[in-house]
Amino acid sequence: MAALVAENFRFLSLFFKSKDVMIFNGLVALGTVGSEELFSVVAFNCPCSPARNYIYGLAAIGVPALALFLIGVIWNNHTWNLVAECHKRGTKNFSAAATFLLFGSIMGRAAVAPVTWSVISLLRGEAYICALSEFVRPSSLDKFPAEYGAEVLAGFPCKDVPANLTKFRDEVTRRLRYESQLFGWLLIGIVAVLVFLTKCLKHCCSPLSYRQEAYWAQYRSNEDKLFRRTAEVHSRILAANNVKHFFGFVALDKEEKELVQEFPVEGVQPSPQWNAITGVYIYRENKGFPLYSRLHKWAKGVEGNGPSPEGHEMLFLAS
Repeated sequence: MAALVAENFRFLSLFFKSKDVMIFNGLVALGTVGSEELFSVVAFNCPCSPARNYIYGLAAIGVPALALFLIGVIWNNHTWNLVAECHKRGTKNFSAAATFLLFGSIMGRAAVAPVTWSVISLLRGEAYICALSEFVRPSSLDKFPAEYGAEVLAGFPCKDVPANLTKFRDEVTRRLRYESQLFGWLLIGIVAVLVFLTKCLKHCCSPLSYRQEAYWAQYRSNEDKLFRRTAEVHSRILAANNVKHFFGFVALDKEEKELVQEFPVEGVQPSPQWNAITGVYIYRENKGFPLYSRLHKWAKGVEGNGPSPEGHEMLFLAS
């Protein structure tokens, strides 16, 4: 039983650590759905006041979506690779198509959470009803009392209305919820079509075969995992050596002692090497042989960043 639990835990751990784009986007979407549900239950409270409803309703949809978009941009590794690229090398080595591809990748990944938030908000309908209830034309409601205006309509989302207006409140709420959900389903359809067209365009324009593209994705994932693991060990050993040099000894546990003995660290990598493996990478080949990353390119001793007679840029960005 313990072995089964451990195996299931290991599977879940690997699942949530996966770098696969579809899985990552799915997890982001699920997290956004949960956050939106929590927000609607705990935080959303329509003011039911003319002029305030519209601002509050739009803010309830737009502000969290904007915040999620910015968080998505910040969390995307391509963002900081682009910053490093512009800081160290500029964008003179990027064609217009490569630049568009890069920005499209960043924006597309960052848009998953805000689009999910907007869709769920529209399907629920509370924010939309709050924002637009006061703009419903009284003339569109059969036998609506003439003495009531926008102020009463603005109070419909709060259900605090005179008894003789209950049926009108139900009709307005039903109408606005229909519109809100219709826009939500349309947004889902538009996004689905865009994703489909983007995937088709990506595979049609890719210079790589399907198997080589899968191999490249595996290489990038393995390189990243090994680099992070090795960097963690290297930095720990380097820190141990410096602490030992200062105090004359260093307090290590058994595992750390084994690491220090097995992997002696003599120095650190100079800044030019770090700069060479940092930045945006568009797939390139050199003399017909693929270069799968900046680290791969550095290890092969290939100089330069732009296309050359012996190495040409392929407009394909690592996911």
